[in-house]
Amino acid sequence: VPQIKALKIGAGTSCGLDMGPLVTRVHLDKVTGYVDDGVAAGAELVVDGRGYQVAGHENGFFLGGCLFDRVTPDMRIYKEEIFGPVLCIVRVNSLEEAMQLINDHEYGNGTCIFTRDGEAARLFCDEIEVGMVGVNVPLPVPVAYHSFGGWKRSLFGDLHAYGPDGVRFYTKRKAITQRWPKRASHEAAQFAFPSNR
Repeated sequence: VPQIKALKIGAGTSCGLDMGPLVTRVHLDKVTGYVDDGVAAGAELVVDGRGYQVAGHENGFFLGGCLFDRVTPDMRIYKEEIFGPVLCIVRVNSLEEAMQLINDHEYGNGTCIFTRDGEAARLFCDEIEVGMVGVNVPLPVPVAYHSFGGWKRSLFGDLHAYGPDGVRFYTKRKAITQRWPKRASHEAAQFAFPSNR
């Protein structure tokens, strides 16, 4: 909780910030609406970032970090992807129950596990059905030379953004298979792979 409250939020042109504003007034209203909806649904709002003000930017689209606890899978704040500074805690009794919750969800953008148990981390990475997985990192977003994006309804189009998939989107690929006999060789043409002879 102290780390969320200590986030440095300001204009995107300022240095040393943790977070800038949301992209538009419409987006701010949408994310704030999710927070309002979570409160109305009975989730416990531990940190409320609504009404965040930045001096000199009073009309900016700022929202401080928000943390919900006691979120249940039937709540809208759990069921929909919120692209804003809103974190929801859903309590479970086991790793298997947590993984089942994630795998049953219609979205699959990214998820993280925090553990010192390598076996649990390996099981999580192997069995979880999302596009970006993090182990002991706060955001499972890879560096740009890897593809970015989720699975299920979190994937837009046929390919992910960035990385190899970004290249594939803009590239017409071609596979060329060649065999060159030695120069001055009068070797007959081969019409079978060596393993088939």
